[in-house]
Order: sequence, then C-alpha cells, then structure tokens
Amino acid sequence: MWGGRFGSEPDPLMQAINVSIDFDRHLYRQDIAASKAHAAMLAKTGIITAQDAKRIAHGLDTILSEIETGKFKFKRALEDIHMNVESRLGELIGPAAGRLHTARSRNDQVATDFRLWVRDAIDGIDAALAAYQRALAQKALKHAATVMPGFTHLQTAQPVTFGHHLLAYVEMAARDRSRFADARARLNESPLGAAALAGTSFPIDRSMTAKALGFARPMANSLDAVADRDFVLETLAASAITAVHLSRFAEEIVLWSSPRVGLLRLSDAFTTGSSIMPQKRNPDAAELVRARSGRIVGALTSLLMVMKGLPLAYQKDMQEDKEGTMDALGALAVSINAMTGMVRDMQPDVARMQAAASEGFATATDLADWLTRTLNMPFREAHRVTGKIVAKASTAGVALDKLPLKVMQAIEPRITKAVFDVLAVDASVKSRAVYGGAAPKNVRAQAQAWLKKLKV
Repeated sequence: MWGGRFGSEPDPLMQAINVSIDFDRHLYRQDIAASKAHAAMLAKTGIITAQDAKRIAHGLDTILSEIETGKFKFKRALEDIHMNVESRLGELIGPAAGRLHTARSRNDQVATDFRLWVRDAIDGIDAALAAYQRALAQKALKHAATVMPGFTHLQTAQPVTFGHHLLAYVEMAARDRSRFADARARLNESPLGAAALAGTSFPIDRSMTAKALGFARPMANSLDAVADRDFVLETLAASAITAVHLSRFAEEIVLWSSPRVGLLRLSDAFTTGSSIMPQKRNPDAAELVRARSGRIVGALTSLLMVMKGLPLAYQKDMQEDKEGTMDALGALAVSINAMTGMVRDMQPDVARMQAAASEGFATATDLADWLTRTLNMPFREAHRVTGKIVAKASTAGVALDKLPLKVMQAIEPRITKAVFDVLAVDASVKSRAVYGGAAPKNVRAQAQAWLKKLKV
C-alpha cells in the first residue's frame, strides 16, 4: 500500500508487531458500512462517477456475504481489515476499487469503524442489562416479603427482605445503563472525512456520511477526530463499574450458596462438581463473573496508559485500543447474561433466611427506636440502654424477643410488654415503610414500577 516510498520488505518482526487483522477483522461490518456510505457520498458530490460507486457498493456487498459465510480469506500480509477489504474489492471490480480511498485515510476510517463497533456493543450491553433488571425485579416481586438478614461489615445488621436486596442491584444496573447511554451520546459523532489529520481538499459532504451511518453530526475538529479515544475510555469505564457491580453480587451468591450459610441454592445449570470430591457443588459461574471483572478493569487501565503520553494526532500506539476493548466488552456481555441466568435460577431457602434474620440481635435498632419514640428518650441514651439489654440477651443466649421483660425492666423500668411488638423480624421490616425502605409493600411497589418501566 506504500510501495512507492519503500524499496524493500519490512522485517518479519516488524510485520508481526504491526499486523492487526487477527482482531480488527471483527470490524468488518462497520468497515463495509462506512465504505458504502463514503462511496455514495463521493458519487453524490461528483468526486467519483455513479457507475464506479455502484460497482463499489456491489463489490462491498459481495465481500460482506463472503465474510459472513466463511468464504473470505483474510491475509496477514495486508495488515488490517481495511486493506483486506480494499484488496478483495480490487479483485472483484478492478481499478474502480482504487477510487474508494479518495478523500479518506485509514486514520479516519478506523476511528469511524471503531466508533460504530463500540456503539453496537453498547446497544447489546444495554439490552442485556435490561434483561438482567427484569429478572431481578421479577424475583424481587416474588420475594417482597421474604425476610433475610441485612449486613454491614458482613455482620448481621437489621432485617431486610430478599426482594429489597435484589432491587438494590436493579438500581445499580440502572446507573450502569445511564453511564453507557451517556457514553453512547458522546461517541455518536462521525470522524469520517477528517482524513489523516487535516481534513481533505476534496469537496466532500461529511454531514451526508454522518447521517448515513446514524451519527448525530460530524466531529468538528479533524485532529481530534482521528486522535480521540475518549469514546473507548468512557465505555470501558462504564464497563468497569458494571463489572464491579456484577462481581459484588457474584460474591454474595458464592457466600450465600455455601452450606455454612445456606441462604440460597443454585441448580446444576449454574454449578459444577469436583474431579475428586463427589459431594461438591461449586458456584463456578458466579466465581468466573467475579474474576472477569479483573479483565475489564485491566482493559481500562491499559488503554489509559496507552493514551496518556500521546501527542496529536494519530499514533500507531492507538492500534492497541481494540484487542483489550473487544475482549472486555465480550467478557462483560457474557457476565451479564450469566448473572441474569443465575438470578432466574437461584432459589432462596426462605426458612433459613427467616431464621438467620432473627440471629445476631438484628432488631436491636428497633428496640432503640421504640425507647426513643415511646419513652421520649434521647436516641443516644436509648442506644446505650439497648446495648445493655443486648449484652444481657447475649449472656443468656437468647434472642431479644425471648428475653424476659423483667430483665429489660431491671435496666430501664419504664419498658412495658408493648416492646415485644417491635422485636420480631417481620414487624421490623414492615416498619421500614419510608420511601426506599425495606417494607414489603415498598418492595412490591418498586418491583412493579420497574417491571412497568422495563415493559414486562
């Protein structure tokens, strides 16, 4: 492609490090779509003939069919997807193929292709996250009143419900989708027509190609158009946060499905066995989701390091933007789908959840609130009194609602038997009726609202 300037072949090691077709072949749909839009624009502006544009479009459609049916022969000697497509186009239609690259460079070509690819990936991830939210909301509605322990520091804190816990991840996924939507809106500008870095002297219509490819507008600065990879960084940042959310839930699934905890069970569909221990049921799907977050966060870190010292405009370093990004977004899509499957599959042990919620003096805050509300005691004093009552219950080895009233009254004489109305875990969760609280009626309303929003 640059044989006019060079008099000898590159060293094989140079070829090895320079070739990108092994991964940028995944851009073939976007590359062909952008080339068809560019050819149509060249014809409309009179830069090439309508007949040549027709030949080019027909040849590109043939190449698309060849790739999708597995008949296309990718050649490493041609380096990348752009030259593989252009070379094959020349074989199919002859000299007219050479006119396609008029008024463009591989610099704006790859920037356009990758924006299109990332945009498509975001759309796929958004759809996957919506399905994940639906699965969570459906399960939350079913278990709106299933009491379970809520934790801080992995210690029993206060009773919540399983549905309330699941809805927390619906909210996280909503923020994830919002971040992806923001990234998509900002990336949706077309670099095509920026050429190598300075634009072109040909009278092209950049708005025409932008519209044809579904972009909102052309990018306003040709240097920025070819040098920018913010759109990848933003998408990877959103991916990293999403992956961390999935990893947190995966960790809970691993913990909860352990026989020592026993709060839920996964079926054979999402567990594996052991090659030596016949009894094992391992939550490998959750563990792999947890692990893949590292690949996704690593891709973001890697590209940040690639970009941090690059002067304008295009540098070959930027070829390193694709492999990690494609791997990360692929890993994220699989992780979301796996988590969706596990949410649908998981079966909580309702009795065990109820029992666990009653352990660890989970209604101690309810007791402190009762003292404050009923006896007009300052909360800090109520907290102190409750602590003393908890200490007595701990020493006696009983739950708070099993501690004799006279023991409580020895600490605070004004306590009456009405206190037992707030010490049961079911009463505790029902009392959390403030907006956003764990009360079953809140959970049902929130789950139904989400399912309506998600059109289920």
